[in-house]
Amino acid sequence: MGSVQDSDIKPVGSYPPSGIDVLIVGTGLAGLTAAIESVRKGHNVHILERHDDINTAGDMYFMGHSATTFFRHWPELSKEYEMISMNNAWIETFKHDGQRMITPKKVSDRLRQAGMDPNKPPGAFQMRPLIYRMYLNEVQRQGIKIHFGQRVVDYYEDEQRQKAGVVTDKGERFEADVVIAADGVGSKCQKLVGGQVRAMSSGRAMWRAAFPIHHLDKNPELKQFLKMGGDNNEDPMVRTWLGPGTYAMVLIRKETCVWLMNHDVTGSEEENWTNTVEPDDVLSNMDKGLGDSTWDPRIKELIRLTPSKTIVNFELFWRNPQPSWNSPGARVVLIGDAAHSFLPASGNGATQAIEDAVSIASCLQLGGKENVPEAVRTHVRFRFIRCSCAQKMGFSNAELLQHTNWEKVKTNPKLAQPKLPSWIWKHDPEKYAYENYDKMVDTIRKGIPFDQVDTVPPNYPPGYKYEQWNIDDMQKEVDSATVSMGSGNWD
Repeated sequence: MGSVQDSDIKPVGSYPPSGIDVLIVGTGLAGLTAAIESVRKGHNVHILERHDDINTAGDMYFMGHSATTFFRHWPELSKEYEMISMNNAWIETFKHDGQRMITPKKVSDRLRQAGMDPNKPPGAFQMRPLIYRMYLNEVQRQGIKIHFGQRVVDYYEDEQRQKAGVVTDKGERFEADVVIAADGVGSKCQKLVGGQVRAMSSGRAMWRAAFPIHHLDKNPELKQFLKMGGDNNEDPMVRTWLGPGTYAMVLIRKETCVWLMNHDVTGSEEENWTNTVEPDDVLSNMDKGLGDSTWDPRIKELIRLTPSKTIVNFELFWRNPQPSWNSPGARVVLIGDAAHSFLPASGNGATQAIEDAVSIASCLQLGGKENVPEAVRTHVRFRFIRCSCAQKMGFSNAELLQHTNWEKVKTNPKLAQPKLPSWIWKHDPEKYAYENYDKMVDTIRKGIPFDQVDTVPPNYPPGYKYEQWNIDDMQKEVDSATVSMGSGNWD
């Protein structure tokens, strides 16, 4: 066993070889984090990726503080993260029609106004391409082997031989002591661990685009409006527009403009990050359902200036919580989106995927080669209720963003931004695993159901009692602006 303290920094080489062979499927944030953390914990790692290269394209996502605490062990990665992070960012908020509701403020001031410590923010928006390059640089420094062009079509385990493996579309087999399925929604692993979760159309989609800032030169007036923040207009600026049943966000950095907008389905959307539409498709659909109060003309002009084949129209599907994350013999485990998909409004998908990866690598190190199944089951117990709660937060945030009460926002600007409760961002998944591993193992050995554990401190809302929930009921609550989170302190 080991221990980890707040001040501990344990770089690669700090842990002895575990002898555990880890096979990771997928090179998303969950897969890449699991790879480097498994190396640091002494495991032997191989990665399978279905594409011929890693896709580093995309726009932005929110990375919570709990997902970056482990960076302290990675000096080069940590240095790169500081270089690409949006320090000193500003934010302002509008109604969808363009009326400014909250004047530009530094994010740190908004945090202070919301009662948070500006020196310890709950997280930050990051550019996906920059984050992926950062991770790939570390993967290369560690010499981790990625097998490209390996599309996994089946997972299996052999309890007698104490092995698990996958089969590719070419008929090749890869085996290890444990297989980590980080291959996203619709993972073929779901069949083995307890059944595929049915995807249900939400009736909603997201237009998303990222492009070089020089395209704004075509409209000097718009470029001036979308200027960066700070006294010298050199700080990143986030602008949000909130409307009835919709919202939009624009991020301006020195070299890049990113925008996204939530909307009703139009017929051209797909759950596919390569599915693009042209600006005219967006412009002809964005005002539908808004009546006389249409979108801010400045947003429309931004859309007109967006380069061709840049706007992704990504359909949003609801999925009920995956009932099980590990195979019967617990040598195959789902992490990230494969285990728990998130609504965009949650701001939690990337964060929880990284937490998963840190947790499973730690649990395997703590359990050792002779106890891989027990380590996997312990990891799942650490993560399941926490992620279920984080998923529910997405519905609460969707209600805030799509049914904004502007009268209340005037006195409490916190109501015009997604909730980021302390039980999410103050968590340290590595420290939590080291402090509670033996206690959680004991609950497994005693046969205590996961939702009746009372000997391990919760990493979810204090006082919360786990309740099963489904997408249909939660979406009805969002539509009626009556989202109920259940028991416990969710703030």
